[in-house]
Amino acid sequence: MHYNKNMEELYECRILLVDDELELLQANQKYLQLAGFMNIDMAQNAISANMLFLQNHYHLILLDVMLPDMDGFALLEMWNKEKNGHPPVIFLSAKDEDYHRLMGLGLGADDYITKPYLPEELLLRMKAVLRRTYHFERNQHLLQLGETVIDFQTGIVKKNDQTSELTAKEFYLLKKLYENANRIVSINQLIQQVWQDGSFGYENALMVHIRRLREKIEDNPSSPKYILTVRGLGYKLLVEDQK
Repeated sequence: MHYNKNMEELYECRILLVDDELELLQANQKYLQLAGFMNIDMAQNAISANMLFLQNHYHLILLDVMLPDMDGFALLEMWNKEKNGHPPVIFLSAKDEDYHRLMGLGLGADDYITKPYLPEELLLRMKAVLRRTYHFERNQHLLQLGETVIDFQTGIVKKNDQTSELTAKEFYLLKKLYENANRIVSINQLIQQVWQDGSFGYENALMVHIRRLREKIEDNPSSPKYILTVRGLGYKLLVEDQK
């Protein structure tokens, strides 16, 4: 199951959505189809999910914990006994206690997402699991954030057919955030990355450069989706293909 695939094939993956809430099931299906995933099956209970699982080859299963006939934990335990194993599983659950999350991961799930969640977060974590499992190839020098592509070799940003260049400070800030993708980078760490002579007095300058970065990268710089402020701590770059 671990083999290199071209990025285009990621969207050919077959996905099984299992949830007893029909409205949520249909909303997830529609969102994933708009994102490019066209091979999607759905089930509203454990019996239907198991029948589809036995009849088809799936690359990923999104599994609700609370099902009407059997909980998702018990269903995954059944699949664990299958001779040929099972594809990656992401639990979706309204149960946010650490006990349930650890139980799901302990059964072999690849991720555990607590409801309610943003569809964008679901998509990012799905892609991360698919890339880890099937080794989809990506260009290490290119960073794609939605419709924006950043080339770290040239410092060029392409967004909506418009091209701009990163300044030196913007480049080093973005590089530091990318090296720590999906993790908080403190204000002091970012200041040291760019100015290197102490952190005192540079907070306002950092905010200015972050704002300019957002103007080049974000669709709506006033409501950023990728370069996020973590109040009182620092900033975080949300990137889909990092663990």
